[in-house]
Amino acid sequence: MKIILLMTWFILSGCEALNSQPAQYQPTDFPVLNAVGYAPIEKQPAEMRSEQILMAMEASKILAYRELAEQVYGLQLNSQTAIQGHSLNNIATKIKVSGVIKGAKVVKTYPIDGFYVTELELDFKLVRDLYMQSENPVHSSTLVVEPVKNF
Repeated sequence: MKIILLMTWFILSGCEALNSQPAQYQPTDFPVLNAVGYAPIEKQPAEMRSEQILMAMEASKILAYRELAEQVYGLQLNSQTAIQGHSLNNIATKIKVSGVIKGAKVVKTYPIDGFYVTELELDFKLVRDLYMQSENPVHSSTLVVEPVKNF
């Protein structure tokens, strides 16, 4: 009887070890990404200078966010080259970036030499904190960031 109880205890304690969750990894060092967007003021499609400046401000911010998305998610690059005979006939290249950027902050925005410039910063400690506060964070030892599929 003691042998059966002892074997049962070993089996149950072994199953408990399989069901336990590993300690969640807590990083101590978080990267901070920086991005800059530039937009020419004179090229904005508006008649009034004030409207051109506002449009360049918005364009430079969008371009800075695109640069951040490129750093976080990378670029999808499609390229085709056509050669006819011994000469290069046609080159077509398409680049796409897709993703969601949360937690970025505008560091500076200013005009300089006919351009409007926006500088952004993305602190991954803040990104992690926002992720952990979301409704359904994935409970695993790594943070999985997936690009948006409907771009």
